[in-house]
Amino acid sequence: MPDEALMRLLEKERGFGRDDYQVRGMWNATLAGIVYQHPSVESLIRELSRNGQLRQMCGLDKVPTTWAFSRFLSKLMDMEEEIDAIFNRLIDELKVLLPDFGENLAVDGKKIPTHANPHKDDKLADGRRDTDADFGKKVYRGKREDGTMWEKVVSWFGYRLHLIVDSLYELPVSYIVTKASCGEAPRAHELLDQLEEVHPEILDRCKYFSGDRGYDGSKLIVRLWDQHHIKPLIDIRNMWQDEDKTRLVKGKENVVYDYCGTVYCYCPKSGDRRQMGYGGFEQDRNTLKYRCPAEHYGISCQGKKECPAAGAIRIPLKEDRRIFTPVARGSYKFEDLYDMRTAVERVNSRLDVSFGFEKHYIRGLKKMQMRVGLALCVMPAMAAGRIKENQMEKMRSLVKAA
Repeated sequence: MPDEALMRLLEKERGFGRDDYQVRGMWNATLAGIVYQHPSVESLIRELSRNGQLRQMCGLDKVPTTWAFSRFLSKLMDMEEEIDAIFNRLIDELKVLLPDFGENLAVDGKKIPTHANPHKDDKLADGRRDTDADFGKKVYRGKREDGTMWEKVVSWFGYRLHLIVDSLYELPVSYIVTKASCGEAPRAHELLDQLEEVHPEILDRCKYFSGDRGYDGSKLIVRLWDQHHIKPLIDIRNMWQDEDKTRLVKGKENVVYDYCGTVYCYCPKSGDRRQMGYGGFEQDRNTLKYRCPAEHYGISCQGKKECPAAGAIRIPLKEDRRIFTPVARGSYKFEDLYDMRTAVERVNSRLDVSFGFEKHYIRGLKKMQMRVGLALCVMPAMAAGRIKENQMEKMRSLVKAA
């Protein structure tokens, strides 16, 4: 863990005060509590009391009290910038250890419920209640096999973690912790701003950026491709109300597309509608190429000779920047690459199960930011250590022995 700057800052603040529990020992013990998955400070204290070897490895002469840990964690809450600096130094190290780190990125928002009761009165901020948290909501919609629509609303009281991860290595790249009510799409731009400022090399090497339909919007899609030449893989919402509705491609009298970006042509004689074959993206022209279904699929077409779309057509991205993206939405390539987005869900699952955010005792936004920051520092630190020890297969594990 590249933490020397933080240690010197904490030791400078302590000055000539009491040194019953050394700063470095308290820091090491705090990290040990995360690595060994202790759900609370009391659980960690019991382990330090029982396990003299761990206590010695942390650099502690005696077991710290609950009050000592509480004071130390309060100090860490004021060190948000220093913890972010440790995280960024670890990401810089991974960029060297993994030359393709950051080529495939995925973004997602994770709910972190708090188990405290909601109170709006700031006078009740005594540490047992959470006066910073608020209510968040996420709506899921879909269609059943019989054609009827379903809707599921998930609400919680607490916070939200906005996270960009590397889809291949399943490691965090950038993060923001907010109240639960903060939307996902605006935070995606803030995360990109962070990467532009701190890790511009990652945006330079990134090829694909995936996200669920919560990030659907032309603003993000245009920014990714026009500014960074990153191909967006973002699921789309049906904003047309009528799912069977199609729109005519400008300048093409018999070619239409639906809200998913699937392109069809109509036979001039029979009037039959057929899906056109995807022919790839032409980057120099910023166009998507679609081929005549009669030629692409080898089917017969009565009006092939009279068809204006015979052979192939090109659809510029500016036709509809939200629907037409550099990787065509209806292509197999889009489906295969979009499946890599599940990496961010696995990272979220590890945060819940291995890092204890499914059931926690954290109260307050500053403490949540500190605790999330420490967990996300442990992830790349563990990965970097495993890589250096030629244990790539264990780089995401906290429990497998070295």
